[in-house]
Amino acid sequence: MQLFTTDIDKIREQVSNVDPVAYGKSRNYLDGAVTRLSPYISRGVISTRQIAKSVIARGFKFYQIESFLKELAWRDYFQQVWITKGDELDTDLKRKQEWVSHFSISKNIVLAQTEIEAVDNGIRELYSSGYMHNHMRMYVASLSCNIAQNHWQQPARWMYYHLLDADWGSNALSWQWVAGSFSAKKYIANQKNINKYFYTNQQNTYLDIAYEDFDKIGIPEVLQEPISLKLETKLPESGLFDIDENLPIYLYNFYNLDSEWDNHVQANRILLLEPSHFKKYPVSEKTIAFIIELSKNIKGIKLIVGDFNNVFSEKHFSLIRYKEHPTSHQYKGTAYDRDWMFEEVNGYYPSFFAYWKKCEKHLSKLM
Repeated sequence: MQLFTTDIDKIREQVSNVDPVAYGKSRNYLDGAVTRLSPYISRGVISTRQIAKSVIARGFKFYQIESFLKELAWRDYFQQVWITKGDELDTDLKRKQEWVSHFSISKNIVLAQTEIEAVDNGIRELYSSGYMHNHMRMYVASLSCNIAQNHWQQPARWMYYHLLDADWGSNALSWQWVAGSFSAKKYIANQKNINKYFYTNQQNTYLDIAYEDFDKIGIPEVLQEPISLKLETKLPESGLFDIDENLPIYLYNFYNLDSEWDNHVQANRILLLEPSHFKKYPVSEKTIAFIIELSKNIKGIKLIVGDFNNVFSEKHFSLIRYKEHPTSHQYKGTAYDRDWMFEEVNGYYPSFFAYWKKCEKHLSKLM
């Protein structure tokens, strides 16, 4: 099942067709007016700023699109936290996750056999298409961390592995938010809530209880057996390649596939897939195939599989151009800033609320 085009013109058309008002009213529902733009944002094909400016240019009142703009800003907020905290993102960031039984993942979550109909459907869709509705991601994380008492990290890596919009900053921090290690309290949803938003009618499940009763239940038997996953990325082989040392080298990667980036400049354009990166952050073959197809929107792009320091030498450093990202610290050359929604707001903020209050002062610059 293919939900996501890789054609740049069709992606731009999707941006133009976003309905931010309907999004704000219905995004939590299975059939809500979600944008399905997240894979393109995560891969750096389009930016939060481009989307925000496109929507604002259509003349909506701020109150009509505030919810939509906040959701875009959440993405940049998570990125700013990642930039500041680095590898600390792989640990409980604000507080220890409570009530952890193990550091694996429940087997029946992986098998989509949780006995919660909507959740099992969501996991099967993830495997089939590389997509999971954002509200369903919260349900799965809650089930895993707060019901099955899995530590968040392994389940988060499992989901990241299968998502076409895989972004470790957004993914890790969202899981920590649900698990209570990056928020004031854990997020829990009962069966009534799931039935409402995903149109199921299940009753008498282990989630079919009042919220005040969750502290009284143990781990449901169906979620008790853990499994350890071996997540690996199969990278393609790159052929022979030539670098014209009279031209600059524009370096693209898993998080930067921007076909408009200085596209008027004659240059070497290289998609670098580093084995060391994918060993640390493994993704599925489906995701690799997706980014390779997306990269074909970049004129003259060449694929190179290899770590930066094995591919390039000192003579190349003055030629190399790349976009700043927490996963590109090993690059040497000229770093470009990413296209932030609010370029004036950067650094670590302890909460999204504090970050957004700062952003609101710069909304007029998007107009």
